[in-house]
Amino acid sequence: MSWISSKALVLVLLMCAAPRDEAPQAQQSSAAVQQPAGSQAPIRLTTEEVAHGLENPVYVTAPLGDDRLFIVEQPGRIRIVQNGRLIERPFLDIRNKVGFGGERGLLSFAFHPRYKTNGFFFVNYTNKSGDTRVERYTVSPGDPSVADPASAKLIIGIDQPYANHNGGHNIFGPDGMLYIGMGDGGSQRDPHGNGQNRNVLLGKILRIDVDRGDPYGVPPNNPYANGGGRREIWALGVRNPWRLAFDSAAGRIYIADVGQDRYEEINIAAATSAGLNYGWNVMDGNECFRNSTCAKSSFTQPALVYEHSDGGCSIIGGFVYRGRRIPEIRGQYFYSDWCKSWLRSITFDNGRASEPRQWLGGGLGSIVSFGEDGQGELYICSSNGRVYRIIKG
Repeated sequence: MSWISSKALVLVLLMCAAPRDEAPQAQQSSAAVQQPAGSQAPIRLTTEEVAHGLENPVYVTAPLGDDRLFIVEQPGRIRIVQNGRLIERPFLDIRNKVGFGGERGLLSFAFHPRYKTNGFFFVNYTNKSGDTRVERYTVSPGDPSVADPASAKLIIGIDQPYANHNGGHNIFGPDGMLYIGMGDGGSQRDPHGNGQNRNVLLGKILRIDVDRGDPYGVPPNNPYANGGGRREIWALGVRNPWRLAFDSAAGRIYIADVGQDRYEEINIAAATSAGLNYGWNVMDGNECFRNSTCAKSSFTQPALVYEHSDGGCSIIGGFVYRGRRIPEIRGQYFYSDWCKSWLRSITFDNGRASEPRQWLGGGLGSIVSFGEDGQGELYICSSNGRVYRIIKG
C-alpha cells in the first residue's frame, strides 16, 4: 500500500491477510467545528456507507458528470457502484498481471478527459516483478460497464528497486496532460538519492501527453524537455506522494507527501508551476534531513507540515471539495492520516494554509485513500473493505 512508509509495512501485510467482515455497518462519526467567516451556523460532517465487501479499496473516481462510482481494489480489479449497488462483474480484472502485497498492487486509474468519445482510461499498478506500469485500456463497445482487457497498451514502465514507495497515482490535470506521482523507489532515507537525481523518474511528479506520440509525447514546456534531466519530469524531490489533487477552480495542485520519521507534508503550488523541487532527501518536511544545515531557500517549502506527535505517521492526501451538496465546505482541501484516520481540512489563501480543522476523529477503520465522483462529492476508502461518502451531519 503505497501511501505507507516502510516503518508500517509489516502492519499492512498483517492487515491485508486478516479476514474481512462482509456485513454492512452503519458507521458515523462527526464533530462540530468552527466555521469560516460569514457562515451562519456551525455544521457537522459525517459519512454514509456506499459499498462494502470490497477487497482492499484504494481509490474512487468517475468520469465527469457520470452517476456511477468506480472503485479500485488493490489486488487488481475495478468495481462499479451503480444505483447504490455494487455490481458483481468487475469493470476490469487484471489480477493475473498485478503483483499485490504490502504497498504493491493496482493503485489508481484515471479517465481520459474525452472518455465519453474515446473510451480511454489509464491504470497504474505494480506488476509481478514489482515494477510500475501505466497502461491504457478502452471500454468495451456497446457495454459501458465492462472494459476490454485485450485493449491494454503499455504507456510507460518504471523499474522499482524496492517493494515500497511506489507512489502510484494517475490524474489528468486541467491542461489535459497525465500526471503520475512516483515515489523515491523505497527502502529508507532514499539510499540511491533518487529524489534529487534528474536522470531518473523515481521521486518525481511526471507529466506526459497521452494524445501525442506513441506511446506518449513530452510537453514542450516541461522543465527538462530540452535537456538537463528526464524529459517527463514536471517536479522533483518527493518521497512518496500518496495522492495528487488539482483544484481547477483555483488553478492549484496539492501534493501530499509521506515523510520519513517525524514529519508529514502537503505541498501546494500553482498548477502551471513546472520545475519545483520539494527537497527530499535533502529536506524532510520543513527541516534539513541529511545534514544539520542545508540550503532551504533552494527548495519549495511545504504549505503545511505536521509532526507524528500530532497524531499520525503517513499522510493520506484527498481533494478540494467542489461538490454541491455541502456548499459550506466548498474550497476546502481534505486529508487524513493512515495511523489515526481523523478527517481534517485546510483552506489556502494568499499563499498560506489555514489552521487545520478536524471534522472526524476516527471510527472508519484505517483511511487509505480518498476519491471524487462525477459531481465533485468526496469519498473515503477504508481498510475495512468499505467506501464512504462524506455528507453533512
